[in-house]
Amino acid sequence: MEKRRVNVWDLPTRLFHWFLVLLTIGAFITGFLAGDQAFTEFVFKSMGGHTPLEAHALFGLGITGLLAFRLVWGVVGSTYARFAQFVSGPARIFAYLRGQWHGLGHNPLGAFSVLGFLALMLFQIGTGLVMDSDAPFTGPLNALVSQNIAKLSVGLHVSTVWLIVGLVSLHVLSIVFYAVVKKNNLLFPMFTGYKTVDDPALESARGGGWLAFIVAVLVATTVVWVANGGLNPPPPPPPLQTAPAW
Repeated sequence: MEKRRVNVWDLPTRLFHWFLVLLTIGAFITGFLAGDQAFTEFVFKSMGGHTPLEAHALFGLGITGLLAFRLVWGVVGSTYARFAQFVSGPARIFAYLRGQWHGLGHNPLGAFSVLGFLALMLFQIGTGLVMDSDAPFTGPLNALVSQNIAKLSVGLHVSTVWLIVGLVSLHVLSIVFYAVVKKNNLLFPMFTGYKTVDDPALESARGGGWLAFIVAVLVATTVVWVANGGLNPPPPPPPLQTAPAW
């Protein structure tokens, strides 16, 4: 059959992927460095930057915006970015395991990895937004939960990191397996957007135009604003200081 190039991953999906990689790495490093406050605060402040915890919180807000964008883009984006296209039922999963699935985008097993990673990241962001630790750090939405939940969120936030590391490691190993064993480069299309196929039934992605992109960006921006405490009531004014009566 004649081979041809088809568009699989639109530009917003690719940008989401690589920005999420960078911000997740940044969040992991700054979260790790936050354990040594004395040294790292000196380094960050001397460079005119943020403390590790401040930088970690900024990375977290960035990830929050990316996740919000991806959830919207999973509905209004182009063909292979949509959840409805790659979220599979048992029949498609068994067909894939028998080697009878032929398609583009996420395969049925890869779809579970995507959904699992998004769920873990959303949980991680949620615990970070409401936590109250002795680092000291208080999440912007801490007032929405009880003190017990806020304290519990600290431990959950730390523990979930290793689940995320495990899932990311599995994802990287899967890419290597497909490249070496199945001779199927999954990484290259995430850079270029295109994949070479020989099945005439496989078509390029459609949809996900500028209007859909603007809607997704507006929703993501609003979510970041809310996550950063945009709807929180203003703090009470400081008490008036009266002159000493002497």
